[in-house]
Amino acid sequence: MALSCYLLAGARAAASPSFSSSAAIRRRDHRLLTLSVVPLSLSQRCRHGLRVCCASSTSSSSPPPATPEEPDDYELLDTAGNCDPLCSADEVSSQYFEANYKPKNDLLKALTIIGTALTGAAAINHSWVAANQDIAMVLVFAIGYAGIVFEESLAFNKSGVALLMAVCLWVIRGIGAPSTDVAVQELSQSTSEVSEIVFFLLGAMTIVEIVDAHQGFKLVTDNISTRNPKTLLWVIGIVTFFLSSILDNLTSTIVMVSLLRKLVPPSEYRKLLGAVVVIAANAGGAWTPIGDVTTTMLWIHGQITTLKIMQGLFIPSTVSLAVPLALMSLTSEANGSSEKSSSLLSSEQVAPRGQLVLGVGIGALMFVPVFKALTGLPPFMGMLLGLGILWILTDAIHYGDSERQRLKVPQALSRIDTQGILFFLGILLSVGSLESAGILRQLANYLDANIPNADLIASAIGVASAIIDNVPLVAATMGMYDLTSFPQDSDFWQLVAFCAGTGGSMLIIGSAAGVAFMGVEKVDFFWYFRKVMQLV
Repeated sequence: MALSCYLLAGARAAASPSFSSSAAIRRRDHRLLTLSVVPLSLSQRCRHGLRVCCASSTSSSSPPPATPEEPDDYELLDTAGNCDPLCSADEVSSQYFEANYKPKNDLLKALTIIGTALTGAAAINHSWVAANQDIAMVLVFAIGYAGIVFEESLAFNKSGVALLMAVCLWVIRGIGAPSTDVAVQELSQSTSEVSEIVFFLLGAMTIVEIVDAHQGFKLVTDNISTRNPKTLLWVIGIVTFFLSSILDNLTSTIVMVSLLRKLVPPSEYRKLLGAVVVIAANAGGAWTPIGDVTTTMLWIHGQITTLKIMQGLFIPSTVSLAVPLALMSLTSEANGSSEKSSSLLSSEQVAPRGQLVLGVGIGALMFVPVFKALTGLPPFMGMLLGLGILWILTDAIHYGDSERQRLKVPQALSRIDTQGILFFLGILLSVGSLESAGILRQLANYLDANIPNADLIASAIGVASAIIDNVPLVAATMGMYDLTSFPQDSDFWQLVAFCAGTGGSMLIIGSAAGVAFMGVEKVDFFWYFRKVMQLV
């Protein structure tokens, strides 16, 4: 939800008709720079507002000037203004980082690496690990989690840190377990559970990517015609709320912020609308099982069911959006003059069969809960069914047209956020090792003894999700409390889903949606803190 997971931003057009490029943004990850000769993925279009523009080597015209409504953008070009056909993203990003390298974090990075090495050396000592398994695992998890939280300062990608942490934890568990066979059996069970989430996310991201490649979401955003500031604020919030309930909150934010950049010129009002998108995306993702990664995790593992979560959280989620919208409607920004739309909105064209692909894609996502109810099979099977149907459909409608290869599934698979999926894999395997060792059960017993009210525990998770990634928070909660402690669809699980989802709206860094908005619109932390936090 507030996470989630799983995230990135984008809405910048290419500098030439045949080339497009951009940078990818994900929660607390502002370094990855990517380049492609095909239209890039929805999850790869913006990162910190940085744009890499290349002109076609076959074109004799000079690169077009920067868009007026993006004055802070800058381009990384060679001296001739063209990108060599053999140039790579690594070369371009290397030039950028070489010019902007700051060694102030070297000491911190060195200390982190030394600490990790010492921890690894201690883990080699089998006798100490066998006698102090819990201490060793907590120490490794703390170091790994610190690497994820401070990834910007350390310049270590959180996906790599999560994978390394997962392997180290399971190595320690293998040493400290009664036997290697026990550890292998526990790992097999954990991998089986985690793979369901990974396959589900893989299918969902690919379906969304195919729809976006066909400009399917333009059919949704084109229907927003009002320019009255107060009315537009409510329309944007409501559309994002329901869009996020079907898609994930990150994708919904990318789509809606892209629309805002074409509807409203740069202003404080546009920033306010962007904040509305963040709040609505997080609230909308909390009341459906496919609205966010954390609700998907709870749904797949049986803590919540589709109808109960929708019945129980629709009204609270609506209130969590309506109250901030009502307060924002009273601000001076929302009571200004009507805004003029940009001509960019009508310049984009829907790809052939875009309406058909949008209908089938959204239908595939919405059919997943129905598939689970009808067959009893895990949700990821329903998602793979939808992906298979969409795959065959796009192959059929684009058969024989070489220029439409980018609209097919193989190209979409190359553009999805693979590093985000690997991050979830590492985090969930790490939490699975702690659960197998009984550490999470000990933590749950401690919380029950000192905080007897389960509502306070769930509320604390919501507050913490404004600062810490909510995927590991919810995963740890699932490991701490099983269905014997709190049965399926209990108030506790619904409160965890709601708090972890909407709690990320308190700070702009509290959710993938917020970080995407921050990168695209160049909104700083303190602006959101001053203007929005008290309203949420």
